[in-house]
Amino acid sequence: MPSTATPDLVLTPRSPDEPAYRWLCDALRGAILGGRLRPGVRLPASRELARTYGLSRGTVVTAFELLQAEGYLEGRVGAGTYVSRTLPDALLQVEERPLGKATPATATPGNAAFSRRVVLIPPVEPHSPRAFRTNLPAIDLFPMKRWARVANRRLRQMPHALLEGCAPLGYLPLREAVAEYLHTSRGVEAEPERIAILSGVQEALDLLTRLLVDPGGRVGLENPGYVGARRVFEAQHVAMVPIPVDADGMTVPAGAPDVRMVYLTPGHQAPLGMSMSLARRLALLEWARATDTWLIEDDYDSEYRYAGRPLPALQGLDRHGTVIYAGSFSKVLFPGLRLGYLALPAALVDPVAAARSLTQRHASILDQTVLCDFMTEGHFSRHVRRMRGVYAERLGALAEAAERMLAGRLEVVRVEAGLQTVGWLGDGLDARAVADAARAAGIDVYPVSGACLRPLGREGLQLGFAAVSPAALRRGVERLSEILNRLAG
Repeated sequence: MPSTATPDLVLTPRSPDEPAYRWLCDALRGAILGGRLRPGVRLPASRELARTYGLSRGTVVTAFELLQAEGYLEGRVGAGTYVSRTLPDALLQVEERPLGKATPATATPGNAAFSRRVVLIPPVEPHSPRAFRTNLPAIDLFPMKRWARVANRRLRQMPHALLEGCAPLGYLPLREAVAEYLHTSRGVEAEPERIAILSGVQEALDLLTRLLVDPGGRVGLENPGYVGARRVFEAQHVAMVPIPVDADGMTVPAGAPDVRMVYLTPGHQAPLGMSMSLARRLALLEWARATDTWLIEDDYDSEYRYAGRPLPALQGLDRHGTVIYAGSFSKVLFPGLRLGYLALPAALVDPVAAARSLTQRHASILDQTVLCDFMTEGHFSRHVRRMRGVYAERLGALAEAAERMLAGRLEVVRVEAGLQTVGWLGDGLDARAVADAARAAGIDVYPVSGACLRPLGREGLQLGFAAVSPAALRRGVERLSEILNRLAG
């Protein structure tokens, strides 16, 4: 049974310039992590807490909701708000340790060798999205008129000084907005000074590989995993160590496999869709600390969760500076924006800034300023909330149609988050043959095997559901059903 004791909360003093909701959120999180609020303890009612600290009830409710999203609190209808019982003691007693030093950057291989290793990632085909296109948001629902108004105003008011550009890590007001957003929505601990604005995760992987791994070195990645990461590692001439995935996400490598860094997608595993459990996250962080291994956490579509309790980002649990947090606005807004970010450990800030100063210099200053205004004026968060509802409806439509028309041929996984899922094929069906037939029928499915370094021993398909309407998804399921029935004989 949960504890019914309501503690007298003694919270840290609030500085005059700190937003009330953020102070309360940080103070409660600190009390939980410090062990003063134990798992299962009921918090004071929002009205009582507001009265005690001279806050509005809305401020308290906002803080409670943010901490619930991070997994620290859980609300029970008619019973109050409690500290989550799933937080293990290991999380509450993690020991601080100084950050390690970054590995110096090394020279890349000669151009001729590099050109033989690099592989083109095909560009997006210029046709309307169709079922079951992966890695694409509903671009037709993006509020382009609102974006245009923000962009037009920014163009009219752009200071001439900004026309000279900005620092290699990006436009500082945007870095501040990203740091605030990540701290609030994902529990990421990073000051604006440790945020780097890049074109996206592909650039981040290329840059970090050059900085942290010597040519011929070893990196770990999930199996199956993101193909774009594999292409970067191949081009940079590093050996790849496939790490198996199970129901709790990427497994913790056995022993010390001599890898310099590991790339992973704990929030929504690409492509299988599960979220890494909290116990697994803590075990992985301890392994990374013990083996002095960098972890690159790609939180690529963490904004879209439809069921289950969200877990805090791996980076937010890190107390040793081993996690590099990467994200992109491509799937939240639109792919053509080409803006993403890194939340860096302190040891990597200067190396990343130096590397960017030699290559990209900085992302487009106009795009950065428009995105900054779009975020700080609240348009970004409103768009995310709206699309979360849209994508949940589309996932439901896909799952319902699949249960009705694909039973026995394709088992579609109803994921808790993200823009795509997987379907496991019945015996005797070949994923590549299905994908070829589907393409000829005007729908897109992708074999799971294409994301594997080592065979899984199971045939499956990657299925996107975000880019098209529920009606289009149902029509796609009908066509896929016809194809599977025909191929099954």
